[in-house]
Amino acid sequence: MDPKEEVIRLTEALNEANYCYYVLDDPTMQDYEYDRLLRRLEELEAAHPELAAPDSPTRRVGGMALSQFEKVEHPVPLESLQDVFSLEELAEFTDRVAQSVAAPEYTVEPKVDGLSVALEYVDGVFVRGATRGDGRIGEDVTENLRTVRSIPMKLENAPHRLIVRGEVFMPKSVFAKLNEAREEAGESVFANPRNAAAGSLRQLDPKIAAKRRLDILIFNLQLCEGRDFATHSETLDYLRSLKFKVIPYTLCTGQGEIDAQIAAVDENRGTLSYDIDGAVVKLNDLSARQKLGSTAKFPRWAAAYKYPPEIKETVLREIVVQVGRTGVLTPKAVVDPVRLAGTTVTNATLHNQDFITEKDIRIGDTVRIRKAGEIIPEILGVVPEKRPADAVPYLLPTCCPVCGAPVERDEDGAATRCTGAECPAQLSRNIAHFVSRDAMDIDGLGDAIVEQLIQSGHIQSPADLYFLTLEQLSSLWKKGDKAPKKLLASIEASKENDLSKLIYALGIRQVGAKAGKVLAQAFGTLDALMEADEERLTQVPDVGAITARSIVSWFRSGQSRHMVERLRQAGVNFVSKVEITDRRFEGKTFVLTGALSRFTREEAEEKIELYGGKASGSVSKKTSYVVAGEAAGSKLRKANELGIPVLNEEEFLEMLQ
Repeated sequence: MDPKEEVIRLTEALNEANYCYYVLDDPTMQDYEYDRLLRRLEELEAAHPELAAPDSPTRRVGGMALSQFEKVEHPVPLESLQDVFSLEELAEFTDRVAQSVAAPEYTVEPKVDGLSVALEYVDGVFVRGATRGDGRIGEDVTENLRTVRSIPMKLENAPHRLIVRGEVFMPKSVFAKLNEAREEAGESVFANPRNAAAGSLRQLDPKIAAKRRLDILIFNLQLCEGRDFATHSETLDYLRSLKFKVIPYTLCTGQGEIDAQIAAVDENRGTLSYDIDGAVVKLNDLSARQKLGSTAKFPRWAAAYKYPPEIKETVLREIVVQVGRTGVLTPKAVVDPVRLAGTTVTNATLHNQDFITEKDIRIGDTVRIRKAGEIIPEILGVVPEKRPADAVPYLLPTCCPVCGAPVERDEDGAATRCTGAECPAQLSRNIAHFVSRDAMDIDGLGDAIVEQLIQSGHIQSPADLYFLTLEQLSSLWKKGDKAPKKLLASIEASKENDLSKLIYALGIRQVGAKAGKVLAQAFGTLDALMEADEERLTQVPDVGAITARSIVSWFRSGQSRHMVERLRQAGVNFVSKVEITDRRFEGKTFVLTGALSRFTREEAEEKIELYGGKASGSVSKKTSYVVAGEAAGSKLRKANELGIPVLNEEEFLEMLQ
């Protein structure tokens, strides 16, 4: 097939699959098939960049990172709504409208708790997206909005210019998984889905925004050249016909109908995939809206009814400590069953020791509990007057409840972690890190295979990979498959890796791939590194006191020593193979920015280190040179500001030769 025709066909098929999945919630294509077609489209666009369409689904994964967001002036202001907190206040609003509008009709819509944005289309093509800001001036977040799969990149039969307004949100399920992953990693959790959505949409790196799986509901037509509409509901139906994901609405004529619909939205909020904090009541007639106009702050034709937060009391019976994949100890409160936001709650997260201490939470306490963002049960505080006389302050255990290894608190955070190198709770993650490209680079060990090996009892430690047999691996594949032999060969080949890869693969806190190289060069053997004390370690360039303590602590652990000895028995290389004979870059620090054409970023860094230099990720006064490729960004600007010498790729190659 002609490449142009194939690109068009693939783009249309994948965009239709996206629409069915993300807007209609009715998948028409298997994930495997979607991924296969997307990979083919990526290959074609790489070979023929001129064929990539503006609405190509490949643009959904995020482009290059930005240095800042540009300001955008909204052609039509994005007004905010007046909040009302009781049905009596809402009745006052409808009474005022009824004084000017005969037999008014209203729409009642759920009030999504997210971030308001405007989407602009020219000739059916999405050209710009901006945050609300102050209603008149917002921020250009176009690249991040391209990653929201439910936003159409191209519209059929659209007017010359169209601007719509919607609410970007993080689905409840995505929010729960994101916070769970952040908590496991010892990172601060988001307070609610709105904060998570706002933080994600304002990421300077669109790739991060893409991973957050944001969604949107369109709730207003701001501008539509060449078309007139009589009612708001008519505009929503029109936008739905253009394949936008539109907010659900109900038409109501009297106060009784409005009140009943507000109650119905509240009753069903637990079934929604998104978080809401109220219901919006809008006059449906657009000409009547114009007649009513707006105050200095709000339109006179709409109001936002805010639901009161649901907070209840219950008794905390037990605190259970779970160990996450990253070794973080997470305390969970077990409470007497209580009904919240439509579901029965029996436990709540306690985050970490600081959270427990700050709120003085004790077993036996009566606690005030709510659902954060209507999703995650959260303890707001205790009721001191109901505290039992024998209740004592709670402290996390000093040993891991899973493997018994000592626990340590992060020097730079609130997380408490298990230090066990062979802790079962961390095993799958530790192995994934151990076999990764920058570590031992063992190809063919996907998550599913690792889980099967763990479940079968074949591996209890990353070191056990080197004792796997062909018979054990063959049981995981169909008879005659060559994958087991290839995997075994990859495991065997990794034994010859340089010491730097092994040091990084061990998963010592604070020790990244670059630190692994520095330590391998400084000590020469793993045994020498194992015996080094903190004073000796801090003499190594770029190894600070925290990293030194982390290294010493890791090698003192019985589980770590056991794993190292198993690796030794397997014949894994413990010696540095990198011999620096040419030190032309000694004492020099290079920073790479932009895209290089002759080699990858990793290859360039290896060249620098091979000649005794250092590759850094940030520009400072200590930087010797900045190597700038195509599309160099903020690092190049900072180098120019500090007067750091800047090399193009040809000049860098000359230095290497």
